[in-house]
Amino acid sequence: MQTTTEKRERAVLAGLAAASMDADERSSESSMEELAALVDTAGGDTVAMVTQQRPSPDPRSFIGDGKVQELKELIAMNDCDLAVFDNELSPSQMRVLSEELGVRVLDRSGLILDIFAQRAQTREGQLQVELAQYKYLLPRLTGMWSHLVRQTAAGGSSPIGTRGPGETQLETDRRHIRRKIQKLEEELAAVRKVRGTQRRRREKNAMPVVALVGYTNAGKSTLLNCLTGSDIPANDRLFDTLDTTTRRLRINETQEVLLSDTVGFIRKLPTHLVEAFKATLEELRYADVLLHVIDISNPEWEQQARIVDALIRQLEAEQTPCIRVYNKCDRYIGILPHGEDVVCLSAKSGEGADVLVKKLAARLGHSRRTVSLRIPYAEAGLVDTLNREAEIFKLEYTDGGINCEAVVTPALFGRVKAFIPGYVEPKEDWET
Repeated sequence: MQTTTEKRERAVLAGLAAASMDADERSSESSMEELAALVDTAGGDTVAMVTQQRPSPDPRSFIGDGKVQELKELIAMNDCDLAVFDNELSPSQMRVLSEELGVRVLDRSGLILDIFAQRAQTREGQLQVELAQYKYLLPRLTGMWSHLVRQTAAGGSSPIGTRGPGETQLETDRRHIRRKIQKLEEELAAVRKVRGTQRRRREKNAMPVVALVGYTNAGKSTLLNCLTGSDIPANDRLFDTLDTTTRRLRINETQEVLLSDTVGFIRKLPTHLVEAFKATLEELRYADVLLHVIDISNPEWEQQARIVDALIRQLEAEQTPCIRVYNKCDRYIGILPHGEDVVCLSAKSGEGADVLVKKLAARLGHSRRTVSLRIPYAEAGLVDTLNREAEIFKLEYTDGGINCEAVVTPALFGRVKAFIPGYVEPKEDWET
């Protein structure tokens, strides 16, 4: 029986470190290595890398004519199929580079979108990727239709049959894509409504939510498997998890939590990609605790942690209590971090996982709330629950019902909030 293997595309990588760029936007040795890992994840092989130092990007070709020629020679010598740039290219720069190099040209954003398109499994994930792709494509349409625009620009000397259609087709495509974006945004708004309903049901069922966040390939899925005994695929590659996975975790004799694994973050993550994934990532805002997983064996773990912290702020989740989980500590040589909300462990071997569970239970216990309740006698059984699971400091039986003041956990709050006089449920974003 003859077997065939899928041909992997050969790629040459290029990056620019310009003095005029922000430090986070410049290409470095580590960002180029990360780009090569992204190419591998997308199904390609990196055969060469080129970096360029300039005062500022070249407006026409981004890296300058000399480097373009060098890239062209590398592509010819190594029989490359595409060129991938570590920086974001403008539509016109992408068009010029495609024409000059004679191969497909991708920037970092386009490559990440391609990986996401390959990996998204659920309908929600696919919607989010499609929305991000259309937002990426819209400003690049002009470049795609430039051959027709050039033909019609010469007025009466244009070849017969080419007068007009270029710009007309461009506008037609723009309208089509804008309609698709609007439709996708409406569908994702519906997804957010469903998520809001599910979230309220969890609160009603007294189930706190703990969200795993971190840089891509930090070990979040491995940690989820370690803590819950699950068998979620956890491979050593970037963006192995795209769709949110949730499992139950018992943290002590009386309490369970929902542990959610989220998509990994990465430097230079396209803004429209963050926007498209808000329906998934907004779970961070409503989680009771975040577990920020950090691969401490990575030499750049501090920079990676800062990138994740910045994205957490961008998602308005910085007020959520957070435990920093330093993973792969068995491969780290040096003094390990320590502190009140810090845990060092190895998700692969399980060493230190019990410490994390205890710290998580304590952190959830610290998030207690003081409530004043008015419980009708028909619900008097709730007092027994409060006696077992809360700290009661006032209990009064009156003709109209039972008045109670107590300190409750976040889990118990979801069950008693209906008895708080005047309590109004906070509105979701889609309800405002």
